[in-house]
Amino acid sequence: METLNEEKKPSRRLTLRKPEKLRHKNLVNSLFSEGKSIYDFPIRLVWKALSPEELQQAFRAGIPQNTGKLQMLVTIPKKKRRRAVDRVLLRRRIREAYRLNRSHLADVIESREDIGIVTIAFIFLGEENTTYASLEKKMINLLERLVKKLNRE
Repeated sequence: METLNEEKKPSRRLTLRKPEKLRHKNLVNSLFSEGKSIYDFPIRLVWKALSPEELQQAFRAGIPQNTGKLQMLVTIPKKKRRRAVDRVLLRRRIREAYRLNRSHLADVIESREDIGIVTIAFIFLGEENTTYASLEKKMINLLERLVKKLNRE
């Protein structure tokens, strides 16, 4: 029998580790030059799915060891939010919403053998700070739309 104090543990850890952060210059450049885009104001999602062969070609010395199948980055343009504290606040909110709601997307990508890696960039387009609840709704919508697009490919 379950008591009120016991919490159900998720089947997967919800931490955002280094292999899940997009940091390789080649992958970032190809994402922004050839990636596809989905909008749900105030967030724009740019994504690109690479096959294992394309991923191998992106690196001269082979694929780095700590490379996850799903990598993301968050960018808040300085032109939109001048104060650094606002940019940091929004970056944390977007990252948290992604961290808590990415599990379905990650499961879809892990199950697909034809996908080597999916890179994602979240770009904040709004002129003012947005609440976490609002950002989380937009994030869920964007991730569901991305899953649908990946399933069609």
